[in-house]
Amino acid sequence: MEETLAANLEATLDAWDVPGRVEQHWGRLFVRTREPEMAARAAATVFGIVSASPARTVEPTLDAISEALAETARATYDGGSFAVDASRAGDHDFTSQDVGRVGGDAIWTAVADEFEPEVDLDDPDHRFEVEVRDGEAYVFTERFDGPGGLPVGTQEPLVALVSGGIDSPVAAWLAMKRGAPVIPVYLDLGPYGGADHRARAIETVSRLAAHAPGQDWSLRIAPIGEPLEALDDRVGDTRMLSVRRLMLMVAGEIAAETGARGIVTGESIGQKSSQTVTNLQVTDRVTDWPVHRPLLALDKQEIIAKARKIGTYETATVDAGCNRIAPDQPETQAPIERVEGAEPDELPAWARQAAAAVDIQAIEPSVDLHKP
Repeated sequence: MEETLAANLEATLDAWDVPGRVEQHWGRLFVRTREPEMAARAAATVFGIVSASPARTVEPTLDAISEALAETARATYDGGSFAVDASRAGDHDFTSQDVGRVGGDAIWTAVADEFEPEVDLDDPDHRFEVEVRDGEAYVFTERFDGPGGLPVGTQEPLVALVSGGIDSPVAAWLAMKRGAPVIPVYLDLGPYGGADHRARAIETVSRLAAHAPGQDWSLRIAPIGEPLEALDDRVGDTRMLSVRRLMLMVAGEIAAETGARGIVTGESIGQKSSQTVTNLQVTDRVTDWPVHRPLLALDKQEIIAKARKIGTYETATVDAGCNRIAPDQPETQAPIERVEGAEPDELPAWARQAAAAVDIQAIEPSVDLHKP
C-alpha cells in the first residue's frame, strides 16, 4: 500500500507541477522539494494521506531543533498561547519531553521581547510540532487535512455511473477513497438530456480526476436515447424502474469488458421514487454485478456539502433531463413481476447495443481547482 501511495503522490505532484522527490520511510512519506507548502497542499488531496505538513529539516539534536523552533517562532508566533508537541523514533540521548522543554524555552526567549508568551499544552493558539528520527528532525506548524482512506489502486476497479449531477460524483469519490479506481460511464440520454448535459458530465469527471491524476480517466459515453424513447412510449408508472434497470445492464456490460468488479451509483434510500428500499431491490434484480451505493444513508444536505468540498458541485446545477421521462405518478413499491411484465423484451439487447457503441473520451484532471 505504501508503494501505491508513493506512486499516487508522485503523480499528483506532477499534475500540480510541483517539483519534488518522494521518499518512503516506515510509516511516513517525505517529499524533498523547494516548494514545501504547495507540495503539502497537493499531498493533502491524495487518498490514503491523513495529513500533510510543510516542514523544515534539521539535524536531530536539541541545539538544531531549538534553533529552528526559535526562528519559526520569530516568523509565525505573534501572540496568544503556544505548545510544543514532540515525537521521537530511534536512538537519541534525549527524550520527547526534553524536546518539548528545551524547545519551549527557545520559543519563549525568541519572542519575549515582543510580547508576553503563554504556554497552554491542552488548547494552544499556536502549536509547534517536532518529529525526530534517526537521521533528521522535522519542525512544522501547519497540517493540511487529507482525505484518508486507502490509496487508489489497492482495490479492484468499479464502473461508476456519472451523470454530472450532485450525487453520482460524490459516490464515485467515496469509492475511490476506499482504494477502488473508477471507470467513469456517462449514459447519453439523447433527447432527454439537456444541451449541456454531456459537457457537464465531462467537466465533472475532470474534477474527479484531480483527486487521482495517476489513474486512467477515459470516460465511456454510452448512447441510450432511443431505448428511453421506447420506454417512454411503452411503459407506464414503472417506467423509471425500467430506466434504472437499463442503466445497470449497460454498466454491467462495460464492467465485463473492462475487468471491473462492480458498479457504483449515487442512489440514496428514499431520495427519489426509484430509490425506495423496494424499488432498489427490484432494479438490482436485473444484474448479477454487485451495486455499491456509498450514499445510501446520507441526507441531501450531507451530499451537497461533500460535493462542494471535492469540487464537483458547481457543475451540478444543469438539468439532468431524467425528469422529462418520469411518469406523473411513478410507482414507489413495484412488485418485480409487474416491472418485468411491463418492460420490453428488447431491454437486454438495447443494453448490449449501447455498450457496444461506447465512445471513449480522454479526460484531463482539473487540478487548478485545488490550488490556493
